[in-house]
Parts: sequence; structure tokens; C-alpha cells
Amino acid sequence: MKRLNMKFIYGFAMILLLVPSVADARDRVIEGRVTKVRDVDTIVVSGTPVRLNGLDGPEASTRAGKNAAVFMRRLVGGQTLICELNGDRTYDRWVGVCFLAGQDIAAIAVSQGYALDCTRYSGGRYRKFETPAAKSKIRRASYC
Repeated sequence: MKRLNMKFIYGFAMILLLVPSVADARDRVIEGRVTKVRDVDTIVVSGTPVRLNGLDGPEASTRAGKNAAVFMRRLVGGQTLICELNGDRTYDRWVGVCFLAGQDIAAIAVSQGYALDCTRYSGGRYRKFETPAAKSKIRRASYC
């Protein structure tokens, strides 16, 4: 009986430790400095990896992907952003929309020809910013 109670208490304590971390990320706003740019659609803000919601960037292994990553580094590297996380996760990243001085950085990347809209996740939010050049050189991801 004593052993069963200890297992129950331990299990309950573990659940309590995990639940707040998941709940805290839902609809959470983070503000902080960009410490790393992985590629055009993934940045790290104050230690939190953020996948930009609805942005379809070229693969990092391609020339277009490398150019897009350089663009994003120049745009946000070391800058302070505000990111609105939606609570979703993909791999190790939280999903969200990030703003630099009030401007959506994904919209900037699309309007400058470094990425495309991923309508499945954006609801078409960035479609109007797509450039003809980007549409001809960037292969849209099949999941978009």
C-alpha cells in the first residue's frame, strides 16, 4: 500500500510539472532578442525556437534557402521581436507570428521574394505579398 501511494504521488507530481509548461505556451506572447536564425521560417527568440506560422520558405540546402536565411539574419538578427505563439508545436519549435517594430516578419520575407505563403496554415494571410519571381523560383511545399 505504501509503495502504491508513493507511485501515485510521484506520477501526480510529474503531471503537475508538465501541465503548466504546455498551458503556458498556448496563446502566449514572448518578447525578446533573436539569438539565432535557423532559416527563413525558424528563429530563436530568447532561447525559444519559433516556427513562423504560414510561411513556406525554400529548403536550407538550396541556394534560394541559403539566400533566404541570410536575408532573415540581416532583418532580425540581434533585434527584439514580439511573437504571438498559438500553442502548436512542430518538432522542437513553437508556432507563431513574430513582429519587428509592429511589422510581421513573415510578410516582409514574402514581399521581398524570399518565401511563399503556406495557405494551409496562414489562411492566405501572405498570398497577396508573393512576388512573381519567388513563385517561379521557390518550389511550394506539398503540405501547403
